[in-house]
Amino acid sequence: MSKLFIPEGYRSPLDLYRTQKAISFVKATFQARLAAALNLKRVSAPLFVTEESGLNDNLSGKERPVSFDIPDVGKNAQVVHSLAKWKRQALGEYNFYVGNGLYTDMNAIRRDEELDNIHSIYVDQWDWEKVISREDRTKEYLVGIAERIVNVICDTSELLKIDFPEITTELSRDMVAITSEELLRLYPDMTAKEREDAFLREHKTALIMQIGGKLSNGEPHDSRAPDYDDWELNGDIMFYNEVLGHAFEISSMGIRVDSESLDRQLKLSGCEERRELPFHKKLLEGKLPLTVGGGIGQSRLCMLMMGSAHIGEVQASIWDDDTLERCKAAEIKLL
Repeated sequence: MSKLFIPEGYRSPLDLYRTQKAISFVKATFQARLAAALNLKRVSAPLFVTEESGLNDNLSGKERPVSFDIPDVGKNAQVVHSLAKWKRQALGEYNFYVGNGLYTDMNAIRRDEELDNIHSIYVDQWDWEKVISREDRTKEYLVGIAERIVNVICDTSELLKIDFPEITTELSRDMVAITSEELLRLYPDMTAKEREDAFLREHKTALIMQIGGKLSNGEPHDSRAPDYDDWELNGDIMFYNEVLGHAFEISSMGIRVDSESLDRQLKLSGCEERRELPFHKKLLEGKLPLTVGGGIGQSRLCMLMMGSAHIGEVQASIWDDDTLERCKAAEIKLL
């Protein structure tokens, strides 16, 4: 059963027909502007990878991938959780150079997701990655990339409201960058999610940095796989969602691990066995390009810009009976 929240007095600003038009507008406009802002080229990407490749994203390590056998190949495949590792390998194989990158549609099934207003078993996002130099592996570079993404989001939102004047969402371009440890010191008696809510309620747009490693209270701010983001150089882009009254993550991104940070994070997380996987071997041997990248939720972005209360208003998925009944009673139209 999902953890559904229905905002008091909520009504969708658009009917179903105009909702579909708005979704199309957001996706077409945003991806074109993102590609221009970050110098990205669109590529084709896999829906599934083999188990032994090590290319699937392990997320927190608890989520079960959807897997199936391929008789004619003689191997098992897994539906991707994300393309974090595949993108980096593709940049090397396709001979992308420093300052140039790729983006693609990523579709995933996360069957163990706890369903609520913003989580579905179906995940759709833009995965992007670009090649950087050793000198770019800094907090300042990370913040600069995040600011460009925030500006593209705000530009798209303003254009959307011109074509759909029923939408009144206001987003702030003034992104504040803060580390998860600094956030803990500001709100020492709160949980990680409560800290995000409190900070975003005041600042509206933020990059919460350095996620994955343990903080001074002995706990990580949030879980991160050890083999794609450098935990010292990553972050989540968040906006304050006025409809839901919470911090709202739009993008998880980061400067990716180099051989040194991968070695360190595999030890810290107790994942030493991954050193023998093909992807990890290449990375530890310095045979993959240095990169920065992330994922940007497509349905999440539509929700935020359109002022939707439930992700099912902007994507087609499967929901439990309680969610269906309560949404119907509240006149929340799920696709």
